[in-house]
Order: sequence, then structure tokens, then C-alpha cells
Amino acid sequence: MSEHRRKPPQPQGGGRAARRGQPGPSSGRPAAPRGANGASDHSYGSHSQGPDAYGSGGDGREYGSRAEARRAAQRGGGRRRGADNAPPGGGRGRDQGPPGKPRFIDYPRVGRYGWRRWVPSWRLVTGLGLGFVGSLVVMAGVGYALVGIPDENAAAESQNNVYYWADGTQMVATGTGVNRQNLTIDKIPKAMQYAVISAENKSFYQDSGVDPMGIARALANMARGGQTQGGSTITQQFVKNTYLSQDQTLTRKFTEMFISLKVGTKLDKNEIMRGYLNTSYYGRGAYGIQAAAQTYYGKDAQDLTPSQCAVLAALLKGPTYYDPAGNADLDKSATEEANRARSEGRWRWILGEMHKDKHLSDADYQKAVSKYPNPQGRKATRGMNGQVSYMVDTAKKYVLNHSDITEAKFDKGGYQIYTTFQKAKVDALSAAVKKVQKSRLNPETKEKDKYVQFGAASVVPNDGAIVALYGGDGYENGHFTNNADTSGVPVGSTWKPYVLAAAMQDGTYNSNGEGISPLSKYNGNDHLKVRRPDGSYYLNKDNSFFFQANESDHPWGYITLRKAMEQSINTPFVQLGVDVGMSKVRDMARSTGILEGSMAKDLNPSFAIGTSTPSAIRMADSYATFAASGRQVDPYSVTMVKQDGKELRGFTKPKPEQVMDSSIANNVTDVLENVIQNGTGQNAKALGRTAAGKTGTTDENKSAWFVGYTQQLSTSVAMFRENPKDHRLLSMNGTAGTDSIHGGDIPTSVWTEYMLAALKGKNDPGFPDPIKIGKIHNEVGAPTPTPKPSITATPSPTESSSPSPTQSTTSPSPTQSETCRFFCNNNGGTGPGGADGGVTSSPSDSASPGTDGTGGNGNAGANGNGGGGLFGGQPGQ
Repeated sequence: MSEHRRKPPQPQGGGRAARRGQPGPSSGRPAAPRGANGASDHSYGSHSQGPDAYGSGGDGREYGSRAEARRAAQRGGGRRRGADNAPPGGGRGRDQGPPGKPRFIDYPRVGRYGWRRWVPSWRLVTGLGLGFVGSLVVMAGVGYALVGIPDENAAAESQNNVYYWADGTQMVATGTGVNRQNLTIDKIPKAMQYAVISAENKSFYQDSGVDPMGIARALANMARGGQTQGGSTITQQFVKNTYLSQDQTLTRKFTEMFISLKVGTKLDKNEIMRGYLNTSYYGRGAYGIQAAAQTYYGKDAQDLTPSQCAVLAALLKGPTYYDPAGNADLDKSATEEANRARSEGRWRWILGEMHKDKHLSDADYQKAVSKYPNPQGRKATRGMNGQVSYMVDTAKKYVLNHSDITEAKFDKGGYQIYTTFQKAKVDALSAAVKKVQKSRLNPETKEKDKYVQFGAASVVPNDGAIVALYGGDGYENGHFTNNADTSGVPVGSTWKPYVLAAAMQDGTYNSNGEGISPLSKYNGNDHLKVRRPDGSYYLNKDNSFFFQANESDHPWGYITLRKAMEQSINTPFVQLGVDVGMSKVRDMARSTGILEGSMAKDLNPSFAIGTSTPSAIRMADSYATFAASGRQVDPYSVTMVKQDGKELRGFTKPKPEQVMDSSIANNVTDVLENVIQNGTGQNAKALGRTAAGKTGTTDENKSAWFVGYTQQLSTSVAMFRENPKDHRLLSMNGTAGTDSIHGGDIPTSVWTEYMLAALKGKNDPGFPDPIKIGKIHNEVGAPTPTPKPSITATPSPTESSSPSPTQSTTSPSPTQSETCRFFCNNNGGTGPGGADGGVTSSPSDSASPGTDGTGGNGNAGANGNGGGGLFGGQPGQ
């Protein structure tokens, strides 16, 4: 027989498994079936108790391994001893763990069923709570140990902001490093210390440096996605000023809390107060109380009076809105008038709180509150002179409106700002203004030549880059308003192209929405009633008829809109604006880049002839839309901003957008070319190349404009007189030795001088040929066929020859009751009008159908609330 005999078969139920199922020699009891764990044998679902029931091969085998038996027990094995409330046949749940081995965290709970399994025990809740509190304590301890105490000397190390020309060469480096000096507490007046305590943190000498409720409010606001709040104690504000960024984040809030707690325990209150007043921002680039005292009052901090201290303490609430000089360039609501009111109101309140808190005696309080201590005006800082100051102003505003950088953070410096300004063009524009000023104006000997100002800007069509601007005589000469980007100067007849464009696009009520041709005829005579679409006429407040006036009483008769634009006649465009709908005129202007906030709110008849007050920058950019055949691009002055060598986001070049059909834009250009060739803008013919433009002169001769363009450059020039005390516009009648200043005179001369230099050596691409557009839809009531001329007051039927564009005369003005010639409104005042003829009117709007608005706006100075700045409206854009 072979030595490799087959192994005899094992008996069923034998082997190791079977032996475990039998009583062992040293066992005092029989072995339980695998997995039974003391349960009765029938609980496994098998009635066989022999080896076959648990063995390795019998027919009755139900579980082949220890693991299978355990799983079976968990699914429904024998009931646990003592678990009287367990369901029949139920054993330990799958997630209850092995018997006899208690879990560290008993959840879901062992021995509980249904919803009771998911209710944590008091031991678990207590343990987790203690663990969480302990973790917070550890974290707070670690945070407290790791943070350092801020040093105001380190915070005083500021850097310059460096501005660059478009070609990358440096324009100017300006910053706050020289405008900061830390003082010891004995050099800071007690009145200044008590002013901030009474205004901001009455419990300063008692608190720990942290306001838990203030932090809770800030965290809740952040969790809701709302605006956060700054440190509510002087200690927290000192910490924020010196150690932390201005980022409003959860991490920064917790860090601020830890540092403030440490500062509150390590530094005495005098050190905290000194640090806070030495590091706070007071506006105008002034950091620290010493710089603020010099900037606002021209004296050392220790010499400040309690009344002056209250004014400076008010600035800590926000210098943009509490600097009495105003900050309308940063926010249109921060005008000089509004800021002065806010400053004076808080100044008075702070003094009252100081008196209430026993920090001012009765006598000192009465003395302090008796007269508001006017701060001195703004001053030019190093390098900020000439047009550089206005370019820096424009670029800074652009940066703040296109990033989350605050003014205080920006003024700390460390930024490199790359602008669109081209030095040669800026110099050429400034030289053009100075040349015309010198040749035409003599403010030293002629009263009417005093206070004359200019604002100008030059923009690249189809791109939006601002390559040049003229903002005024310079900061060094006390002129701190950027005339290139200001509001309040009505644009007059330069608004008429928007009326014509809207008519070509949307038609009139008489054309059933079909665009009309520039060859459509309207009555150009003087002293005409304005008809509503329902056939009624506009009325004055006394219910007399409103009459629209031209500058002269020349009998133009029914003339084409092209001719009316050429000679800048008011009456056709006022009636056309009503026929089109002033809301559509407004929408057209807005589509070309005019900001909503700069438009007159009342869409009455005078809206059509220039009661709105856009900035020179926005007017140049808007006309650039016509130059680019209807493609509009928002104006921009900054191409890139860097900090610590890294480029910041948010300064991508704006993209062009087609806002009107190219045929409409090209037809407007064709009409405006004729203004230069044959109309009121003939002085611009000296440019010697293809150009288009429009003149504008406003009511009472308070402003005069010329806006013109080629395909390469669009430039606007504004001229006006302004009272330096209240910033109200003054009449220019008699200025430069003339009866009145027209847009076709001095402004056009400045424009031409500049464009000659700016375009020197450039080719003359001309403009695209316009295609015929719209149909001729004459004004309702126009005679057909044309009747013969009449010597009565009825309109002349044919186009008359134009008078000299620069020597038109002003006819005697009818009384206001006859014509409401001077812009009537419900307040009984007068307001800016617009017409190159220099005369505008506006009726009181009676409550009849078909009206677009009522009343009118009073005159606004160059610093008024017109919202016409480049970035106005949100601060502006």
C-alpha cells in the first residue's frame, strides 16, 4: 500500500470545533455553543443540539465561524440578562459594543431603545461641557501668552505712496512719514484725553480693556454676513491702530481681544491713552494728535483749547464725514456744508458730555461752547503742487472705489500706483489754460475776471483711459477742489446731442416709436410755448403759459434739427425732448457714461438743454462714445496697484460695451462736425483736422463748455466763476471784457490749443461715413407745404441763414411772469439752465398728463451736491 495513503475522513462534528463543543477534562461545566454567551440554545433558530448543529459539515449547521455566530447574536440572538425591556428575541444592538466592555463615550446609549438611545446622559453632557470650557481656557492661555503688546513707535513707521506716469516713470512720492510725531502723555492736554473718554469710552479707567458685548455684537454681525464693528473701547482701538490690520475677520477679532486683555493688564491707563491718541487717524493725512493739531490749527497739541480738542475728537468718528473742509471727492454726501454741520453737532455734544462727566467746569463749558473753533483750510503737502495734486486725488479716489482699502490704511503708505496720465498731454492741457487765461483775463484789475476757474479732461475713445486733466490752480495756491472731477457746473447745450440721439433711436410720440431723421424740422423761433403730447401746454406756477426762450429773437422758423444743433437753438430741442420723453433722453445720456447722480432730478423741459452737472471727466468720456461709434467704456485712471511687490486685484481695464447702434452714433458725429464747420464751434476749425464737438452756455452765463473729439481723443473744457466763500456760481457777463462768455469762445480756444499739441504728429483718420437714418417727422403743427414768411409773430417757414456764431446778441429779456425765463421751481428760486444762447427756462409743472417731472433745482456751486464726479454716486464708482 502506498505510503501516501488517503487521510481517513473525520467524523461529523469532530475536530477542534467539535471538541470545543464538548465538556473538557478540566472544565467544570459543559461548553456553550459558539456565540451563545449564556443564552438558551434555541435562540439561534436551530432545534438541533448535537454536533451537526454547530459542526463543520452537518445539514443543520447554521454558523460556520465564530464571527458569523457573533453577527447572528447581534442581529437577534438571545436576550441579554436583566434587559427586561428588550424586545423578544433581541440581543445587543450592532452599535452597542461587545458585552462587558463599557465604551468611553456611551452614545448611542447601551441598553436604551427607540428615541431613548439618542438622548445623551447627564454624565456625557457634563463631560463634554467641561471639556469645551477647558479647551477654551487652554486656547485663551496660549493666545494670551503668544500675543505681544503693541508699540506706537513701530506704528509710526509709515511709507510713501508712489505714483507713476503712464510710461512707468515716477510722478510723485507722497506719504505721511513726515506728518507724525509721538508725544508723551504730559504733552497731551487733559481736555483731549477727557474728550475721547466722554465721547467713546466713559468706563475707560475702570474697564479691563475689552467690551465683551461689543465683541459679541461684532461676531454676530460677521456670522450674519453684515458689517462688523470696530473696537468699542479705547484699548481695543489702540490695539487695532498699532498692531492689527483693518481687516474685519473672525481671526482678527479674537486676536484683538487677546491683545487688548494683555494690554489692559500690562500697561497703565496713561500709556494706553497716549498710544491711542498718538496712533489715531484724524484725516488730511494726519496720524497722531500732534500732526492733527498742526494740520487743523497750526499749533502744538499742548496748546489746544478744550473747544479745539472737541473738534479733533469728533474727527475720530470718521474724518471723511467730520472734517469741516469737506471730502466730496471721496463721498458726494461729504460736502463742506454737510461736514460742517456734522462736525459742529458732534463738537457741541462732546463738550456737553465732558461737562456732564465733570471734566469741564460750568465756566469752562460756557466758554468752550460759545463759539465753534473753525479749523484752518487744507494745505499742500510735499510734492503735491500743480496738476500733480489733482491727478493724485483722482487716482486715489479710483483706488479706494475699486478695492477694500480704507483711506486710513491707504494713507499709511506702501502702495505703488500706476496711472494712465501722460505727462506731455497733462503739460499741454495746463499750458493751454494758462495761455488763454493770460491773454484774456486780468483778475488783478477787472472785477469780473476774478474767481474764474477752468476744469478739463481728456479721454481715449474706445479705451476709457484718462490721459490728461486740469483741476485748477493747484493745492499750493489754496485750490483744493478738483475741477476736472467736480459736480455742480451745469453743462448747458452740450446736453443736446443726447436729445438728438434719443430721437434717432426711440422716435417721438408722433412717429409711433420710429426713429426720426436729423433733417426733421422744428420751430426755432424765440418765445414759444411748449406743447405736451396730449396737446396741452406747460404752465407757470401762476397758471400763465410757459414760454421757452432763445438767446436772441432771431426768426429761425421751422428748421432742421441739424441746423438747430449747428446754431445751438433752444426751442427745437426743448420741444423735441418733450416729444421723445425726457426719461428716454436721460437713459441715452446714462448709456454713454453719464452718472445718474449727476443728472437733474426734475425731467421738465429744461432738462433737454443742460440742467445736469456731470464732471469734465464724464463729459469727455461720454462724447468718446460717439467717437467710438457707440462703444462706451467707463473712464479709469489706474492700471495697476502694488503693495510689497505684489499686484493687488480689482484694477482690470474696463471693457467696451456697444450701447447704441453705430449708425446713431455716427450720425450724431456728423451733426457735431457741422457745429465746428458752420456753427457755434467754428473756433475749433483751427485744429486743422476732422473733429466734432458741441458748445454750451448756461443760464445767466454762469458756465460755458466745449466738448469735442477726434477718433483718437475726446476732450471737455468747462469755464465758470465761483464765489470762494459759499461756492455759488457767479455770472460771467462782463468777463474778459465781453457781454457774455459763450462755449464757442474761451473754452473752445483752450480745447483747440490743447488738441493741437496732444495730436501733433498724429494722422487724421476722420470719422466713419454716416448712413441715412430714420424718417423725417416734423414737429406737430409744422406747415405742409411750407407757407410764405409772415411779418407777424407766426413762425418763419423756412430755414434762415445763421448769424455769426461768436457775435450773437442777447435780446431784452421779458419779465419772469411773461416767460419764466429764469428756471422756475416750486421753491421760488432760480436754477441752472442750459443753452448756448445763454437763456433757459423751466415751467412749474401742473398736474396734467404727459409730464416727466416738476420744478427745478437751484444753482449749485462747483462743490455742490450734483454728484457729477468721476466716481460719484457711491462714493462714486
